[in-house]
Amino acid sequence: MKSKRRRAPTNPLELANRKTDEQFIADHLGPPGVTKSPWVLEWSHPRTGAKYSIGLAQPSNLSDNDLTACFHLIEETSRQDYENSAGKWHPKNKLTEMRSPELRYVLVKDCDTATVCGFTSLMPTFEAGQPVIYCYEIHLKPELQGTGLGSLLMSFHTTVAASLPPVTKVMLTCFLSNQRGLDFYKKLGFEVDDISPGPRNLRSGKVFNPDYVIMSKAVRPSK
Repeated sequence: MKSKRRRAPTNPLELANRKTDEQFIADHLGPPGVTKSPWVLEWSHPRTGAKYSIGLAQPSNLSDNDLTACFHLIEETSRQDYENSAGKWHPKNKLTEMRSPELRYVLVKDCDTATVCGFTSLMPTFEAGQPVIYCYEIHLKPELQGTGLGSLLMSFHTTVAASLPPVTKVMLTCFLSNQRGLDFYKKLGFEVDDISPGPRNLRSGKVFNPDYVIMSKAVRPSK
């Protein structure tokens, strides 16, 4: 019986998702076409001088402790927003999403304790037929907020997007109740995307208002 060969990926996004973490960093966070890549392996707190390591890993390469630490960061910073939303907070569903194999995690760890103090996760994917880099999460411990680290982490998303020619934008979802997050994204150049849902009239006559917004930032003109 002839064995079936695995189909070679032809879509640039699929090809990117199949790369090892080392290949992904080399090709999409420090590619030759990017003259000033923001990718760094270490970051220092501007006020305390404390040092933090920065690394990238797929869910399959994350330790259970690191994945759990990321989950707890989401709980710490965003659980209230989830609980106040129509979708509510479902820990099992969130953990399942966090283990999606195409995700890439950028972890920020305290160099002294190796504790995860912040992270962002991204995925090259299609959204409403558009090739995008989707920012799934970005969360920082309180002591790291307002330090410029969040902006650095978000710059990794735009760098990856710029390295994949089919991709024209970075996209993300933000709860409308997260005013600080909305202000942060707007400051970085994100705007409400055309696919973001608006108010919807229900049969009962009531108007349903979404509790979240889809935002995006262009990295190149769309065709």
